[in-house]
Amino acid sequence: MVERQRKRKDRAVALAAAATGLLLCATGCSGGGAASDDARAAEDPVEVLHGAAGNLVRAGTSKARTSMEMAAGGTRVTIRGEGVYDFAGQMGRLKVLLPQDPAGDDGHRPITELLAPGALYMKNRGAGVPADKWVRVDTATLSDGNLVTGGATDPFAAAELLRGARKVTYVGRTSVAGTAVRHYRGTADLTVAARDASAGNRAALRAAAKGFATAKVPFDVYLDDQGRLRKVRHRFSFVNGQQKDTVAVSSTTLLYDFGAAVDVHLPKKKDIFAGRIAE
Repeated sequence: MVERQRKRKDRAVALAAAATGLLLCATGCSGGGAASDDARAAEDPVEVLHGAAGNLVRAGTSKARTSMEMAAGGTRVTIRGEGVYDFAGQMGRLKVLLPQDPAGDDGHRPITELLAPGALYMKNRGAGVPADKWVRVDTATLSDGNLVTGGATDPFAAAELLRGARKVTYVGRTSVAGTAVRHYRGTADLTVAARDASAGNRAALRAAAKGFATAKVPFDVYLDDQGRLRKVRHRFSFVNGQQKDTVAVSSTTLLYDFGAAVDVHLPKKKDIFAGRIAE
């Protein structure tokens, strides 16, 4: 009898210990993810976004998809691009697809764009440019700093614009293309971004700060758990030069396949068109 009571007591102690262990794991082990999320939420979101461009440089390279939408005359126009980018060298290549014309004709050839510090190169530009020639544009001479002109925002410039983030809210966790990400929403100041940008983007962002209708740029950005930018959507406002109306442009950049091979060679001087470009 005494032996049976002792064994029951031992089993009870063991069960209690097991239950205590499960409880601790339920509140501690599985709670580690929640604690991690809490820690993320406790981080200063402004500082997090200021580091996004640096994290891309450390990541090296990626593939990219771009989308630019503009509402004009009651019609929404969308320009899409796809390519690769080297963040350390600040060079990339995109194939940009123009939208159909109002008659539905989809006869536009894709424009090949090469992105480099301070410059944009375009092939198949049209407007009187021979098909085998490139057009070179100094991005600092563009009133939008090439954030809009090329039909795609340079992926690294999009990340550096976040250096001007001043008001940011951590929205929460979600996913982008199957990758777990943290969603932030806020406003960036182009003037501040230009001041803190790398040498390759500083002049272009400074031009954009002066050229847009407002230097304040609302954004939604999504970072993965390595702090790498996976998706960013900027909303720019500029003044239509002909009608003086404010036009809203939404530019989205999606980054994926980090570490992808990138081989970008800028055109030789003899291959750059030196004539006049038709408007």
